[in-house]
Amino acid sequence: MNTAEKAALEIRSMDDLASGRSYVHRMGSLEKLAITIAYILTIMSFDKYDGTGLFLMLLFPVFWYQVALISISTCFYKLRVVLPLVMAVGIFNPILNRQICLLIGNIPVSYGFLSMVTLMLKGVMSLMASFLLVATTPIDRLCRSLRRAHAPKLFTSLILRTYRYISVLLDETSVMMNAYMLRAPGQKGIAFKAWGSFLGQLILRSMDRSRELYESMELRGFDGEFYYCKGRAVPKGSRLAAVFTIALILIFRFADIPALISSVL
Repeated sequence: MNTAEKAALEIRSMDDLASGRSYVHRMGSLEKLAITIAYILTIMSFDKYDGTGLFLMLLFPVFWYQVALISISTCFYKLRVVLPLVMAVGIFNPILNRQICLLIGNIPVSYGFLSMVTLMLKGVMSLMASFLLVATTPIDRLCRSLRRAHAPKLFTSLILRTYRYISVLLDETSVMMNAYMLRAPGQKGIAFKAWGSFLGQLILRSMDRSRELYESMELRGFDGEFYYCKGRAVPKGSRLAAVFTIALILIFRFADIPALISSVL
């Protein structure tokens, strides 16, 4: 199996995840979109030194992953390429800001290190929330939710077509790579002198397939709207669950939860 086939399988596995039957999968896509946006905006509003509050906000994705019957390890595996880039954000903060803010035993912790950890947490938690949304919502329903939220038609159509065309590009790449390997048995990879012609043929073939795909969409009545997504049964309490979750997110953001817990105990 070549690299293009593996990438295509990754995309199809995301479609399989989105076709699940858990409560989160059956929730309204607009409600899930609202929860995700509210969660990301909330964690981004935390101060760069407020690591305690961010750790508490981890409860929300962990809870919803359990409800959605999706392992958190699956999220990290699917995002294994993006996670190192996110973790690299603020990596130089401990060097730029060495002022000590606290001591853990005899170990000093600088403001730079604390801000680095906070930035990493924000990035990882945003990715977890975004992945959960994509892993429980088919792309067409997600685009329809964006349209219902008055996102521009051009924007939603671009997202949908890009997602579809990536699969087309990977399929064409897989076919061409298999054909090349059959003509060059025993060769590892594509020869450097063939890169130009290979890439040119790939672009032309992908453009032809993409044009055929879009024409078939137009023949079925696609005009940038998502009428065919209507009529899906949404479980009772979906909107109430979304409102309750957003309210809890705001409470965790603006209330001093550790102080409340310590006062109760």
